[in-house]
Amino acid sequence: MSEPDSRETEYDYDVIVVGAGGAGLAASVSAAQAGARVLLLEAEDEIGGSTQLSAGLLTASATSVQESLGVKDSPRRMFQHYMDLNGWRVRPGPVRMFCEESSHLVEWLLELGVEIPAQVSRSAHEPGLTRAGVEDVWRGHVPKDQGYGLVQVLDRARARLAVDLALGSRVEDLVVRDGAVRGVVLEGEEATAPAVVMASGGLAADAELVRRFLPDAEIAGDALFVVAAPGSRGDHVGIAERHGLALFGQGWGLLLVTAEFQRFHHWQSGFPPASRIHVGLDGRRCMDEDAPYAVSPGILKDHGGWVWSVFDDDARRSLPPGYADWDAARILEEVAKGVVLRADTLEELASLMDVPPSHLSASVARFNGLFAEGTDEDFLRHESLAAKGADPHLAPIATGPFFAVRMLPAELVCTHTGLEVDARTRVLGTDGRALPGLYAAGEAAGGILGERYVGGGNSVAHALVLGRVAGREAAARAAASTSRIKEDPA
Repeated sequence: MSEPDSRETEYDYDVIVVGAGGAGLAASVSAAQAGARVLLLEAEDEIGGSTQLSAGLLTASATSVQESLGVKDSPRRMFQHYMDLNGWRVRPGPVRMFCEESSHLVEWLLELGVEIPAQVSRSAHEPGLTRAGVEDVWRGHVPKDQGYGLVQVLDRARARLAVDLALGSRVEDLVVRDGAVRGVVLEGEEATAPAVVMASGGLAADAELVRRFLPDAEIAGDALFVVAAPGSRGDHVGIAERHGLALFGQGWGLLLVTAEFQRFHHWQSGFPPASRIHVGLDGRRCMDEDAPYAVSPGILKDHGGWVWSVFDDDARRSLPPGYADWDAARILEEVAKGVVLRADTLEELASLMDVPPSHLSASVARFNGLFAEGTDEDFLRHESLAAKGADPHLAPIATGPFFAVRMLPAELVCTHTGLEVDARTRVLGTDGRALPGLYAAGEAAGGILGERYVGGGNSVAHALVLGRVAGREAAARAAASTSRIKEDPA
């Protein structure tokens, strides 16, 4: 691409992008590809945001990867599934755009150099196409080198396109004049542009904002831990309140179900043993223990907010060494603290759990019988195991001592309260009208991410799709604004 021309305007840049996570990088690259002079601002001392910490998994429809593997899909099919799973409580127009653009996003990323091989993947960490949750067809696209790889490819494109990057630059406010956005305020100084993209991330790192906008996080109490990037401080909320902008998605976010003693994402914490049973406060089995994280917090909510996970000593001893949380010795340490319960018999364990012993014993006996046959006719967990390439014939829960630990929605990954956007990523005011010159992407954008997390990769795809669209739209506005200035310098 040729160097941007040096035309004189009243602005410092054509487009200013706030936040250099996945959404902001995609927006800056997209805007620069459209010929805009772009400034990318990042409050932290490094780029990447929460995208860099993720598996990089992308949910997308009608892609060349799907086609190569014989998966028939369409944006319309993805839209219907997405809307139905969220009870049509998200905004149909922006969701339709998201589904349609997801296909183009994957091809764009492949052109930039992201590697997503046309092969079957059995997890979010193996490159290829995977079953990533509750989608009706496989839409989980796993890139090589995970979220870090995505960020590196996008950043190389940013550098090639001569996008200016300023680290350690936290935006304090918008510049709004004559009813339109004219730039941003940094350390009391203005940086001007006719178009601004807010891609500053979510609000998970601000405890007070979490209490306000995601009260379900309080269920976990002291067990709650945050895996979002530290820059997820909810800067978009203050901007919304100062400028009369609408917020959408209050009360929604992604809370993964974890054991009470966990403090790390599963990459570090490890995984619970396969031979475990989840029972409610009545001592009865209540769910597929491998239910996708899109729906498992909702299941827990129906059972009082949390459930018990019960396993035996053989299962404990089978845990692979080297993980921070799910480790055989660590379980015994948590027993000593009273966080994990331990008893020689199921009946004694039930008493410690304060559930009916007959219910727990019957549930475990039923569990053992089902998985000896390899078919879970109660909750269909054998299908979840098969999708992971795991043998559905599980070892019985039969060797004492027995253990129980509370499973809670305790891992806060992302929040869904963002600036309400339309199908062009334009930010809407509380009066329903778009504020000229302002766009939003990623967790700072509200209207698409709903109560139900639609398949693994929902938030990363959302960030990159909206970032790409917002950058394109912002560049178009800047071009139109520049044309007006040339025609009428006054």
